[in-house]
Amino acid sequence: MDKIEILGIVGSLRKNSYNHAVLKAAQDLTPPGAVLNLIELHGIPVFNQDTEMTLPDSVLEFKRRILAADAILFATPEYNYSLPGGLKNAIDWASRPYGESAWLGKPAAVMGASTGSLGTARAQYHLRQILVTLDMPVVNQPEVMIGNAAQWFDQDGKLTDVPTRQCIQKLLGALIHLVKVSPVSLNYPKGHA
Repeated sequence: MDKIEILGIVGSLRKNSYNHAVLKAAQDLTPPGAVLNLIELHGIPVFNQDTEMTLPDSVLEFKRRILAADAILFATPEYNYSLPGGLKNAIDWASRPYGESAWLGKPAAVMGASTGSLGTARAQYHLRQILVTLDMPVVNQPEVMIGNAAQWFDQDGKLTDVPTRQCIQKLLGALIHLVKVSPVSLNYPKGHA
């Protein structure tokens, strides 16, 4: 297998997002033989099924990046006990039109950072429910839920907590393993929709 391409999806639109910072940390922790590229959700309009047959350019690019990846790493904040609307919206767009989902068979992992004490636990569980219907195999362990995020990042946005960095390394290792062994991912060549 060539170098494994992981697409890191930043679930927050906030400029100084902890979830963007945690994905930047994951880029530094990605093992040899894999690469983690990031994508943000800026510019993706609100999903409208009336326009799904002529997808907006921003959605076409988003789907192209998903299809080109071997795996997906979601980093989500938690808003009102769930994942943010912008992330759910982007997921919906990439699953449409019916029968042309970019998500089908893509191995995935989930992590998140929050200023709250639960570290995006509820958002991650809701996201996992969505991934079931998208037919995406998902890493179950370790769970990376970074609570009280402000204390784990320095003023430049770098993740400084060693145990958290180690947990992210384990998550990346498990995702890469899932890519290599997943019968679902082996059945769908890169670019399949």
